[in-house]
Amino acid sequence: MTIWAHATTMGDLLMRSAERRPDHDALVFPGTRFTYAQVRERALSQARSLAALGVGPGDRVGLLMPNCPDFVFAFFGIQLLGAVAVPINTRFRARELRYVADNADLVVLLTSDIVDDAVDFVARLTEALPGLPEAADPLALALPEAPQLRTVVLVGDKEPAGLLPRRAFEALADRVGEADVLAARARVRLRDVGIMLFTSGTTAEPKGCLLTHESIVRGWSAVASILRITEDDRIWDALPLFHMSCLGPLLFAFDLGATLISMPHFEPGAALELIAAERATWLYSVFPPIAMGLIKHPAFATTDLSRVRGLLNVAPVDTLLLLQEAFAPAVQIGGHFGMTECSGPITCNEWDATLHQRTATCGAAIPGIEVRVVDPETEQPVAPGVPGELQIRGSCLFEGYHKDPEKSAAVLTEDGWLRSGDSGTMDADGMVTYTGRIKDMMKVGGENVAPAEIESHLSTHPDIKLVQVVGVRDERLDEVPAAFVELVPGATMTAGEVVAFCDGQIASFKMPRHVRFVTEWPMSATKIQKFRLREQLLAELAPAEQETRA
Repeated sequence: MTIWAHATTMGDLLMRSAERRPDHDALVFPGTRFTYAQVRERALSQARSLAALGVGPGDRVGLLMPNCPDFVFAFFGIQLLGAVAVPINTRFRARELRYVADNADLVVLLTSDIVDDAVDFVARLTEALPGLPEAADPLALALPEAPQLRTVVLVGDKEPAGLLPRRAFEALADRVGEADVLAARARVRLRDVGIMLFTSGTTAEPKGCLLTHESIVRGWSAVASILRITEDDRIWDALPLFHMSCLGPLLFAFDLGATLISMPHFEPGAALELIAAERATWLYSVFPPIAMGLIKHPAFATTDLSRVRGLLNVAPVDTLLLLQEAFAPAVQIGGHFGMTECSGPITCNEWDATLHQRTATCGAAIPGIEVRVVDPETEQPVAPGVPGELQIRGSCLFEGYHKDPEKSAAVLTEDGWLRSGDSGTMDADGMVTYTGRIKDMMKVGGENVAPAEIESHLSTHPDIKLVQVVGVRDERLDEVPAAFVELVPGATMTAGEVVAFCDGQIASFKMPRHVRFVTEWPMSATKIQKFRLREQLLAELAPAEQETRA
């Protein structure tokens, strides 16, 4: 099969589909929908308002809002001007928001009065930028925390002090003609930076990844081709738009002229209703908290999912097999390996790959991308099947970390390979298997243990909705596995029963020595933050260790 990938600007994705399929559904949210012609009109209006605020090529515009149509309109408005969209993690607290606003050199920030997941964005911004409510002129902010920031726009119904309200922002569009925006669109280059995405920052401040129009569009258009997604597909994706796991599918949907279906906040029951009502054909569920949330919900068995023909998830093998069984006959594509620094996708399984390939591997590298496996110490390539660090090179690579040339240089080899920090293998056919972060691998009594292997087995228990395994220190064995378990609603289990489920099924040194039950997970953009789970358990165990030593 020929994989088609092409390069164009992100603004052109919208403009071309709006010309070709003006009346086709482009964007669907609960209770509202927009055709391509309507999205084009809204995006042009946003671009005109932003241009009236002085936004031009290369300027950074922040987007702090949940998944909603306004995010999409503003995003494409930014792209039409040749400016840089800076989607901001809605989980960031005041300190992180302050850092991003300053580090990214934001000139304008758009936010929403939608309260997402109990987060009041206006209140959080006011905490991050204390001088905002007292600003004399919302068109000319002068905040010491973010000196470049001129305006904060509230895309909503409220009009708090210091922020430019929606009505005033939209009225600014009258000052700039549509022809001026279209002229700006025509000047945008493929190698211009179009998005700055901040990594989650687990041990340091978040890092802004500079991504070009070419690197993003080429990779994601190839993914759509590999997955055989067409203009008639209706793609459901409830992951956050500030992350490539939803922003990428938005872009390939708009490239094809297909339909993206999303929602402000993922809730399994509401998601199942939306999937059925909107006749979704593709589920871009990706991460275990989403996919397992769907199949473990009581309404899953009675929801009409007959139109779903494909879905993509990243999870341990046994979890992927569970999902394949649950959604059969839809084709379950697994192992979509990617990184923010690589504009999202790096490898992807093909539609007609075998079940083993789709569940046990991440697929082969996307055209235009090279992957190799090296010894982490020597950085010399290893033989097929030998584990090592995954390194990446090709059209997908970022332009570096914003304002941080030292960290940019540290992750790149002299010959242009990106050091991923991920461990994995590659077979003789080029099929990649991801085994985890190099730092996440456990050493239990001298034996290497991959947390994913334990997670894979425990996820097969019918009462376990989601499980994460981390390594914690142990005086005798150096490190031992600890399992954090979320149960299916209404289910009950004891720690002993969790351990007993492993007995005789996995090696004894891999069996969890600690089990903790959770109802909420510490999250980054889309992933569970295992380091926080480890910190919580270590803090709990510390007093007992001190007492034992005494």
